[in-house]
Amino acid sequence: MKTNYQLDTDKCLAALPQDGKPTLLLHSCCGPCSSYVLEYLTQYFDVTILYYNPNIQPRAEYEKRLFYQREVLRHIPAKLMECAYDGAAFDAVAAGYEAEPEGGARCTRCFLLRLEETARRAAQGGFDYYCTTLTVSPHKDAQRINRIGAEMGAKYGVQWLPSDFKKRDGYLRSIRLAQAYGLYRQDWCGCAYSHTRT
Repeated sequence: MKTNYQLDTDKCLAALPQDGKPTLLLHSCCGPCSSYVLEYLTQYFDVTILYYNPNIQPRAEYEKRLFYQREVLRHIPAKLMECAYDGAAFDAVAAGYEAEPEGGARCTRCFLLRLEETARRAAQGGFDYYCTTLTVSPHKDAQRINRIGAEMGAKYGVQWLPSDFKKRDGYLRSIRLAQAYGLYRQDWCGCAYSHTRT
C-alpha cells in the first residue's frame, strides 16, 4: 500500500514547536517547482534553498534555471545556497544507464545523487530538517523520493521532512505562481537523456 506522504507532512508540521521556526534545507530542482513549496513551507520553517542539480545540462540551461530560481526568491524570501555547476557528477551516476526509460533506474540514481548531497550539507550546516521540491511534479515518484530521502537522512543524522507536494493542488498552484511571477517553465527535468525523449 502506498504511503500518503501529505498526511505525514501534516503530522510533522503539527508536532513542530510553537516558539520559533526550525531550519530547513530545501533542495530545489527549479524555480517554478519551488514556488508553491516555498509558499507552503515558509509558514513553518526558516528555509534555505539548495540549488544542486548536476543533471541539468548543458550549463546554459543550468544557469537559466538558476536565474529563475533567484526570481522566485524576489517574491518569497528565503536564503539561497548555490552550488558550482558539476555536470560530471551526473554523468558518473548515469553511466551505463543512458538507455533506461524515463522514471527508471537512471532517475533513481539521480534522486540519490541530489538527496545525498542535500542531506550531507544539511547535517554539515546544522539544519533541523531537509526536504526536496521534487515531489511537486506529477512526473516524479513520491514514494521513491521519500524512501531515498529518509535513508539519506538516517545516514547523515538529519530529519527528513516527508512530502508529496503535488497533493492538495500543489502542482496547480506552482503553475499559477510561475505565471504570476513570469517564470520560465521548462518541459523536461534537465537531463539530456530525458530531453531526447520529449
